[in-house]
Amino acid sequence: MASPALSWISVSLLVSVVSFSCVAARSTRAPKVADPTDGFTALNLGQDNFELQRPYDEASGARYSFDGTVRKMWVLSSDKPHARQSHTMPRTEIRITGHDYSSGMWQFEGYGYVPSGTSGVCIMQVFGASGAGAASTLMLHVYDCALRYYDRQLVEDNIYNRWFKLNVVHDVDGSVLTVYIDGQKKLHVRGRGGHSHYFKFGVYAQHHDSNRMESHWKNVTIFKKN
Repeated sequence: MASPALSWISVSLLVSVVSFSCVAARSTRAPKVADPTDGFTALNLGQDNFELQRPYDEASGARYSFDGTVRKMWVLSSDKPHARQSHTMPRTEIRITGHDYSSGMWQFEGYGYVPSGTSGVCIMQVFGASGAGAASTLMLHVYDCALRYYDRQLVEDNIYNRWFKLNVVHDVDGSVLTVYIDGQKKLHVRGRGGHSHYFKFGVYAQHHDSNRMESHWKNVTIFKKN
């Protein structure tokens, strides 16, 4: 039979081991990620702020649906451009109106979803740039399950068939843009100039586009730095 002293030592050792394990577990937890919208103010958005651009010969319901929560947009590689006089690639996009900007710090936030098979397409852009042949200061493309900065730098892999939170911060005066996926900083790049900007999201065909391109969006919010 163990002596009272030995029993007390055993209990003390057990408590010490448990306490150390708890401290170790706390120390290995990932630090809390700062919210990209801290210090920003959400702006009011009504339905009038969501301007749909679609193939000019298609009714809105043929390429777009909105159930009050999720906006679904799709386009075919064989579709016409959004305007009869346009020579751009097919698109079904939402252009945020009423909040064009030329200075300060602005932010787009939304939850996006890209079905598998969608490729060669821009799903979000910050419109406005300077210089010949430059219309946007940032584009996020999808190529073969990867989200990229234009058709070059990887932003996020394995993007298909999952909801992801996208934040794009545009510091106009500093001419820099920062992209967050699910709260994690994924991209920090220089802007491309321009005197007026606005946000767009949806599907806009690019290089080597798939036959059908589609993206879904919900909880889209625009923020401005206080």
